[in-house]
Amino acid sequence: MESELQKLPPKTTQTTQPESVDESSLTKDDRPLLKPDPTNPQLQVQSQSSSSNPSIEELEKKYAPYVRHDVYGVMGRGELPWTEKVLLGIALVTVVPMRVVGAMTVLVVYYLICKVCTAFSAPNREEEEEQEDYAHIGGWRRAVMMQSGMFLSRVMLFVFGFYWISETYCPIDLDADSNNEHGSKDQAEELERPGAIVSNHISYLDILYHMSSSFPSFVAKRSVAKLPLVGLISKCLGCVYVQRESKSPDFKGVSGVVNERIREAHQNKSAPIMLLFPEGTTTNGDFLLPFKSGAFLSGAPVQPVILRYPYQRLSPAWDSISGVRHVILLLCQFVNYVEATWLPVYYPSQQEKDDPRLYAENVRRLMAHEGNLILSDIGLAEKRVYHAALNGLFCQQ
Repeated sequence: MESELQKLPPKTTQTTQPESVDESSLTKDDRPLLKPDPTNPQLQVQSQSSSSNPSIEELEKKYAPYVRHDVYGVMGRGELPWTEKVLLGIALVTVVPMRVVGAMTVLVVYYLICKVCTAFSAPNREEEEEQEDYAHIGGWRRAVMMQSGMFLSRVMLFVFGFYWISETYCPIDLDADSNNEHGSKDQAEELERPGAIVSNHISYLDILYHMSSSFPSFVAKRSVAKLPLVGLISKCLGCVYVQRESKSPDFKGVSGVVNERIREAHQNKSAPIMLLFPEGTTTNGDFLLPFKSGAFLSGAPVQPVILRYPYQRLSPAWDSISGVRHVILLLCQFVNYVEATWLPVYYPSQQEKDDPRLYAENVRRLMAHEGNLILSDIGLAEKRVYHAALNGLFCQQ
C-alpha cells in the first residue's frame, strides 16, 4: 500500500542550503561546538566569513533551528533582570545542592542494582565491533534492571524538577486503509512490535525521558563504557558504542550492529528496543532537521515520538549553550516541564523498505505535521558555523 504521507501538506522550509552531510550516519560528531576547530581549515574560513559581517539578528534568521529564545539569551550569556539574578542566587544555595545530592544518590543506587544483577554473568560480546552489553540477560535479572531503571530514571527527572510529565498517545483507527496503523502504545505492539523508537532531539534530557518510558538501547561514545558508574549502566542498557572522534572504517560495523539490533527488537519482544535520534544533533524544539537514512535501513517498523519542553525562564533545549552552563541553570530552575506525543507505529510500504531515504523523509514529514514542527534543510555542519560565528562575536565584544 502507498504511504499516506503523500497526502500531507508540505511544511515551510528554511532556504539555507545545507552542506554535504553523510546520510548514512547514525550518530552525531560531538567535537566541541562552541569553539573553533583549529584542525579544520574549511570551518575556520566559514566561521570567519560568518562572524566578520553578519549581526546576531542575521545569524538568528539564517540558523533559526539553533536559536535560543529564553530569558538567558544567546548562548545563555544575555543580560538578566535583577529578579532573575535573585532567583538564581536563591536556587544556588537551596535547590541546587539538594538536586546534586539526589542525582548522585539515584545514580549510585542504580549502579549497585546493576552490579548485583550482572554478578557472575558474562556480557554479550561482539569482539569484531568491540561491543559489550548485559541487555541480553534474561529472567529476573533483566526484569529487575528494566523496572528499576525505568523507575529511577523517572526519579532522576523528578530530582531535576520535572514533577509532571504530559504524555499523549494518538488514537488508533483500525479501519483506516493505510500502510501506517494507528493506535495506542499497547495496541500497536500487539499488532507488530517496532524495531526502534525515532525521536526528535532537543536535549540530553531526552534520553532520561525515554529510559523512564521504555528503557531502550542507544548509540553512545565508546569512552562511555569506561566511565565510573555510568559505564556499567550503559552496558545494562545495551548501548552500541562508536568511536565518534574519528572517521575510521569501523562505522560500517557499528551501523550493522544497530540494524541487527533493530531487526532483533522487531522480531523478539524480549530484546531491547533501539532509541535513535535521526536528526544527528539537537535543536531548539521548534524545528525538525533532515533525517539520516541509516536508522531506516532495516525496513522494520518504527515508533515516532515527539518531545517538547515548555518553559518560561530557561529552555531545556541544548542548542547554542555550553553543557556546564546549561546544567547549572537547569538545576536552578524550580520547575521544568516535558511533553511527549507518541504517534502510532509507522509501518513502511514496500517502496519505503526499498528506499530508506524515502522511508526517513516520510516519517519526518509525519512527525512535523503531527507535532506542528517546521521542516529545515540545515544540519550539524551549519550548526558548527553558527556556533563559531557566535563565539567570534562574543570574543569581539
